[in-house]
Amino acid sequence: MNKLGFLFSSILLTLALASSMLFVVDQRQFGVVYALGQIKEVITEPGLNFKLPPPFQNVSYIDKRLLTLDSADTEPMLTAEKQRVVIDWYVRWRINEPSQFIRNVGLDESAGAIQLNRVVRNAFQEEVNKRTVTELLSTKREELTADVKTKVLENVRGAKPWGIDVVDVRITRADYVDAITESVYRRM
Repeated sequence: MNKLGFLFSSILLTLALASSMLFVVDQRQFGVVYALGQIKEVITEPGLNFKLPPPFQNVSYIDKRLLTLDSADTEPMLTAEKQRVVIDWYVRWRINEPSQFIRNVGLDESAGAIQLNRVVRNAFQEEVNKRTVTELLSTKREELTADVKTKVLENVRGAKPWGIDVVDVRITRADYVDAITESVYRRM
């Protein structure tokens, strides 16, 4: 009976060790293998992979799909005419170099979204300051978004590249601030 218990516990221990050394990378993710806190390997292909047990190597996953970042703040921006407008926008982006992303931005997509939000907001502020309200609303809207995308790409591909690619920048809403809108409705 002692031999049977020893054999059973040995099999369980072997299975537990084997399960801690195997991991699966989904086709929608990058698998990043860390060895003692440093990036050892980035796995881009889906499938079953091997690593050392957890104290020596750990795995984290980063999304490789197209991500959407919506504007979070409603702080007004000034146009060239000194009119205060509120602009809502969204950005479509993806991580293409996970090791650069982890070193220069952060460990997950939310860290990248926070920094990208700041960069896009500043680019919109700079470009809206150069244009009038009519240019913003109709005639040069496409040019505005193209210029913002160019500025954002310059920032993320600068001296310390972020390892991301910005696919699209769009404006979803451009409106006067609430105080101006209220006064117009009262006058009507």
